[in-house]
Amino acid sequence: MTLLDIPERVQKVVYLGTPEIAVSPLREIYNNGIEITLVVTGEDKRRGRGGTKTPTPVKVEAQKLGIPVSHRLEDIESVKAELGVVVAYGKLIPEETLQVLPMVNIHFSLLPRWRGAAPLERAILSGDRYTGVCIMQVDKELDAGGIFRMKEVPILEEDSLGELKEKLSAEGNKLLLDCFNKGFGEPVPQKGEATYAKKITADDFRLDWNKSAEQIHRIVRLGKGWTTIKGKRLRILEIENSYDENLNPGEIKGTKVGTGEGTIELLTVKPSGKEAMDARSWANGLRLDSRGQLGE
Repeated sequence: MTLLDIPERVQKVVYLGTPEIAVSPLREIYNNGIEITLVVTGEDKRRGRGGTKTPTPVKVEAQKLGIPVSHRLEDIESVKAELGVVVAYGKLIPEETLQVLPMVNIHFSLLPRWRGAAPLERAILSGDRYTGVCIMQVDKELDAGGIFRMKEVPILEEDSLGELKEKLSAEGNKLLLDCFNKGFGEPVPQKGEATYAKKITADDFRLDWNKSAEQIHRIVRLGKGWTTIKGKRLRILEIENSYDENLNPGEIKGTKVGTGEGTIELLTVKPSGKEAMDARSWANGLRLDSRGQLGE
């Protein structure tokens, strides 16, 4: 498939994005005087127990800015634009759409490492020391297009997923605006072995206490780590390493928990049906017989 050329000067774009991480680039494009003729985003979804549907974060922002919104890719053909900008849209762009409008994507990894749905989550879980952000050409294959700009960013040991997203979003905005201001130029083909970041599931967030303290800490940094105690779910929001207890995997004494390698201390937890709370207060109210077991 031959991809369409990007004009040297882009003045009108269509924006495709869905979650919170895609809000900041939309705002930056708008604030820099580039006309956004249409925003295409995911469908409104029901969240929680109520029947009310909630719009995507990108849709909410677009409506604030007064930009037309659609849930249909086909509507791109009805507006004037020179380029499509894709940020975490959530669906592959079909070949027929790429024959109508050239598209670029802000992708949050150092391609070709971590193509796919959850690049930052997989980078943290794998213990990568570096990640990055790319402005890439959208091709019919998943995240396989050439690179216009790339920025490497270190992953600090304490970086949460949210903190990493903020850093990479800011860098991605800079790269994208540089492309608009100086021209995109010719994309450079990706080099190296591709790895794929499959979607994160609830099971990926479940803490396996037979793993090392380091591996458990990586899961907790994603913000949704969970375990069970006395048959009830407990979210683990913040932990730190502990060196003064010798506990079996999952064994809990106060706020200290044993792992397959090392011991951690719970700092902040969220019991089922309750607000987040200090782990000491939670442990004091638990009234364990000296020691309990997580994961049961």
